Amino acid sequence: MLEMLTSESFAFRSGESVYNSVEMRGRHVDSYSMYKRGTRDHVINTYDYDKEQVRLLSGVGKDIGNPSWKRSFPYILLAALSSFLFGYHLGVVNETLESMSHDLGFHGDTMAEGLVVSTCLGGAFVGSLFSGSIADGVGRRRAFQLCALPLIIGSSMSATAKNLWGMLLGRLFVGTGMGIGPPVAALYVAEVSPAYVRGTYGSCSQLATCLGLMGALFIGFPAKQIEGWWRMCFWASVAPAALLTVFMEFSVESPHWLFKRGRGADAEAEFEKLLGGPYVKGAMAELSKSQRGDEADTVKLSELFYGHHRKVVFMGSSLFALQQLSGINAVFYFSSTVFKSAGVPSESANICVGIANLLGSLFALVSMDKLGRKALLIASFSGMAVAMTIQATSASSLVSGSSVIYLSVGGMLFRLPRCV
Repeated sequence: MLEMLTSESFAFRSGESVYNSVEMRGRHVDSYSMYKRGTRDHVINTYDYDKEQVRLLSGVGKDIGNPSWKRSFPYILLAALSSFLFGYHLGVVNETLESMSHDLGFHGDTMAEGLVVSTCLGGAFVGSLFSGSIADGVGRRRAFQLCALPLIIGSSMSATAKNLWGMLLGRLFVGTGMGIGPPVAALYVAEVSPAYVRGTYGSCSQLATCLGLMGALFIGFPAKQIEGWWRMCFWASVAPAALLTVFMEFSVESPHWLFKRGRGADAEAEFEKLLGGPYVKGAMAELSKSQRGDEADTVKLSELFYGHHRKVVFMGSSLFALQQLSGINAVFYFSSTVFKSAGVPSESANICVGIANLLGSLFALVSMDKLGRKALLIASFSGMAVAMTIQATSASSLVSGSSVIYLSVGGMLFRLPRCV
């Protein structure tokens, strides 16, 4: 009996000492974290994080399931407005370029027409250089609002332009906003969406770009019949840009950005809006873990061009570059002119362009999280290779007559869904 009591007492004292040891360790690490992170409002201490990990690993947290996608979906739609505007301004000069050139006095000047198109891309290049710094400096919501501001100004200047230089200046402003918006949208969507629908939500931005292109093509149809209609096409883009500015004031901020800025309590509040109360603690624990990993793996800009980072950067950059070098942007800008020279009515052709582009985006939307990114990329670039082979064949001496038109147009339409 004495031996049993002694064993039980020893076990109790041992368990108590282990608990106290863990508790003291949690307090020590928590104090160190408070010292290390300065004025952070909220810090997840190591002891709580360990208990959460044990609970999840033991299977207790499996009954919770995934958070509802409906909570974050409205914010994804709002962010997609910037992608919609990007697509709209890509296609707004397609149907309107001819009537615009007549009104502004540069009809037949191919250099001037090319500048109207390319000046926008030059502004986008400048905007994209600063998009990351802006998003990290002022937050994702303010970055969206700063993206919308030059879009509003540039669209207004383009709509009221009296000569070529006024149009070029307006397109430069528009391009700056286009360069800021899509990178911030991609970052924001990745940070506010639940992990199990992150790929699908990421495809929403591309879908919005396609809808913007279609909207620009459809609204531009009357430009050749109604004098000055091209100005209305530019004015029409002011409304969604203004909506983006206003509604972003009431949208959630990225919890990742808030946590990095030392505003842990605000990050928790935003997670509750995005995921729901039961998922906040787990999301904060994961965020704390990833933040510690980011601090340990800080990489300088120069290190991206050598070592093990070089391969990832090279592959990602090459994919984007090869997609652009396929000539897909020429379709978005000059499809009306190209189809007209081939004897195809531009209205019918542009409807087909918009539908083909939209179908590709819808397929990516529903299959991104099922098939995976790598499989879709392989299928996409393989399809592009086949489509361009068809187009090259149509331009050779092997094909003649009406078959040239069918192969050329068919190859172009088959290539569009693979470029999204």
